[in-house]
This record gives sequence, structure tokens and C-alpha cells, in this order.
Amino acid sequence: MSHRSTLAAALVALVSLLVIGPAGAAVPHRIVSLSPTATESLFAIGAGPQVVAVDDQSDYPKRAPRTSLSGYTPNVEAIAGYRPDLVVLSDDANDVVAGLGKLGIRVLLQPAAKNLGEAYAEIRQLGAVTGHRRGAAKVVTAMKKTIAKVVKSTPKRRFSVYHELTPDFYSATSNTFIGRIYKLFGLRNIADAADSSSTGYPQLSGEYILSANPNLIVLADTRCCGQSAKAVASRPGWSGVAAVRTGAVVGIDDSVASRWGPRVVQFVRAVGKALSRRSG
Repeated sequence: MSHRSTLAAALVALVSLLVIGPAGAAVPHRIVSLSPTATESLFAIGAGPQVVAVDDQSDYPKRAPRTSLSGYTPNVEAIAGYRPDLVVLSDDANDVVAGLGKLGIRVLLQPAAKNLGEAYAEIRQLGAVTGHRRGAAKVVTAMKKTIAKVVKSTPKRRFSVYHELTPDFYSATSNTFIGRIYKLFGLRNIADAADSSSTGYPQLSGEYILSANPNLIVLADTRCCGQSAKAVASRPGWSGVAAVRTGAVVGIDDSVASRWGPRVVQFVRAVGKALSRRSG
């Protein structure tokens, strides 16, 4: 990990720990997670039995106690109804942190990771807070080893990539968590040059994508919007795009492509497999 990534991860951990409360607090046994990424991480590190409720978007693992609670529009009273001793959030929507604080409920705020270093730091932090340091360390070590192995074994080619978030061509640049995964493979992201407002998530046009002629297309809108390699090939003019001609259109489960927890390994594997096949 670079010095910059280490510093960023440390800052994320520091900010979140300040939200949690005093050091040495009791290990929680009634956790409510309103972050799908945190839900996946909690179960991966062995803290699943301590989780009593998760939000309506936490669809993995299947055994997670999914409820109607919302992380986008959190309701303090509804959350408190589960009598939590820890609530994990990825955002402070509706000033929920202050609201829960007034009720004396501990909160762990873990914002969206910007890179793998921050993702690892958040997993370790969950381990420290829940009493599963070893489990968290094991998960992080496995993630690092697998990602490094996949990247090392994937042929390096000067390929370009188009990451599709929605069928109306919203994409993600190299300055996002998603984009940094592609940078591991040395890919050129066609969205970078189109992000004039520096949001990280520009909306491209069909004409722009056709002109860029990407070698790899990754669809992160398969579940939400029914997109597939066949659907892409049927778009007017797209049959001549390099990725379509060579069969390098890959569908990724929307939830895997949008989260920064343990399953990011699946995302890395899918990209590596597509590039290896494309290079064969």
C-alpha cells in the first residue's frame, strides 16, 4: 500500500472511531447495519450472530436479517426499535448520527471507500469494534493475496474499458473506487476524458462510447436494468465496437460492482478473466 493510501485509511479509521464513542466500550451484541457493504463484512469476519437487523438493500449474505429499515432515509425511532448497541452506517442521512447519539446508541460511520486501502481499513475497524480482529485480519489478508495473484497473472495489454452503471451511459472514472480497480490492470478508462465536472461519475453519450471504441465493456446494470452482452450488441452501431466483436462484454452483479467489501475480489476476478480471455 502506498504512503498516501495508508494515510487515507488512517484518517478514515480516525474519523469513524471518533463517532463510535469511548475506547474500551463493550463488544456489541445487537448490531444494526444500514450499510450493505458493512453487512457483508460483518458476516465475513464472523460477527454475523451479533447482527439483529440490516437495511432493505443488504441482500448479501442471504442469511442476513433483512428488514424494511432504510440507509437512504433512516428513521431513528425505527432503528431504536431493534434495541441496538451499535449501528453501522455509510452515510449520515437525515442527521441520523446525532439522533441516535441523543438516545445513547453507539454509531460507527464508515463512508464509501475511495480505494482498497480504505476498504481494508474499514474491515479491520469492524473487527476491532465487534471483537473479531483475527477474523477481519484473515479476510483482509485473503483479499490482498487473491487480488495480487489475479493482477499478476493477467496479461498486460494497452486496453481501454467502459464501465456502464446504467443503460443511459453513466460511468465511473479512474478517480472512483471502481475506476481504481481497473487501474490495477493498467486499463485506460474512457470516462476520464468526459468528466468535465470532476464528479467521478459522468454521463457519456452513445456517440462518445462508439468513438472511444473500448476493448472491454463491463456492465454493472445487469440486475437492475436487464443489460447483457446480447442487449449491448443489439444497440444501434454497437456491433462494431471492439469489445462486442471480440466477446469482451462482461456482466457483473450490480451489488458486487457497487460495494467495497470482501466481494470486491469477485469483481477483480471477473475483470482478470475477461482480459485473459481477450488476450488469448
